Amino acid sequence: MSAEQFKKGPKLFSLARKKALTLNIPQKKGVKLAELIIRIQEKEGNNSCFRKRDICSETSCCWQASCNVKMVRD
Repeated sequence: MSAEQFKKGPKLFSLARKKALTLNIPQKKGVKLAELIIRIQEKEGNNSCFRKRDICSETSCCWQASCNVKMVRD
């Protein structure tokens, strides 16, 4: 995924809501962005790590621009 494809703010929340809909993840009113992304990660079979780590090497993760962790390459 190229850097242009990473999103932040309202665009990221919109992307997360659309992705959750395609995965049939129920969305409660007032759901927080982090909670929604963690549900998506779990449903996709990925580590549910959004905003839970200090350092991450998942450089292809589409959520990294908003995760606020230090990215390192393996």
